[in-house]
Amino acid sequence: MKKIFFLAMFLLSCSQTLFSQFKEDPILNLENEDKKRLNWGYFLGFNQYGFKFDYNEYDPSQNKTDVLTAKNLGFNVGLIGELRINDYFDIRLEPGLYYTQRDLGFPGFSDERDYLREVKSTYIHVPLLLKASTKRLGNFKPYVVGGVSTSLNLSSNQDNAEDNSTGTFRMKKNTYYYEVGFGIDFYLYYFKFSPSIRGVFALSDELVQDNNPNSPWTSNIDGMYSRAVFINFTFE
Repeated sequence: MKKIFFLAMFLLSCSQTLFSQFKEDPILNLENEDKKRLNWGYFLGFNQYGFKFDYNEYDPSQNKTDVLTAKNLGFNVGLIGELRINDYFDIRLEPGLYYTQRDLGFPGFSDERDYLREVKSTYIHVPLLLKASTKRLGNFKPYVVGGVSTSLNLSSNQDNAEDNSTGTFRMKKNTYYYEVGFGIDFYLYYFKFSPSIRGVFALSDELVQDNNPNSPWTSNIDGMYSRAVFINFTFE
């Protein structure tokens, strides 16, 4: 969370720096940029994924439910396709490649080989989003964005016969999400630059249960859902 906080502060600092470069009545850059029916671009950014766990039962005395998640900073890269509806609404498709790692700690074990599971994921993430913008204010325009998405986990071992008893933590290949966020379009001399921040919330359970129904790792988990924060910088 500290990394995400500092990234958010960096994003705000960049925005303030860009704001300071625009006068009250500036010369408009890229005046016809938003009149295109189709628009293309790419994005680079950072992510931080975590998990939300639902449990079958809660027993504080045995600390059954506390699966600990250590989050790491990941990297995003992808393309943008945008369809203009009118001056205020656009439909966006943003297929991208997302690299991330989460470290899970399962209570009740003294040996690190049993306690720790490193969950490395490489996602092909495809969101379909509705972008709602304000009226253009000089050379910038705030917007909010929301929609649904799906991902294919290229690192999934869903079909692996081994499980946590041999050190293999299994996740499903496909996941569905909803997303909400906000950002600002800055119209520079040669291109449009847009920093944004977005929350991503899984709708489908990603956990593959262990083969043993009484597994000390997964038997008490009813569902496991990704939660993520994306900070993207787009260039159009």
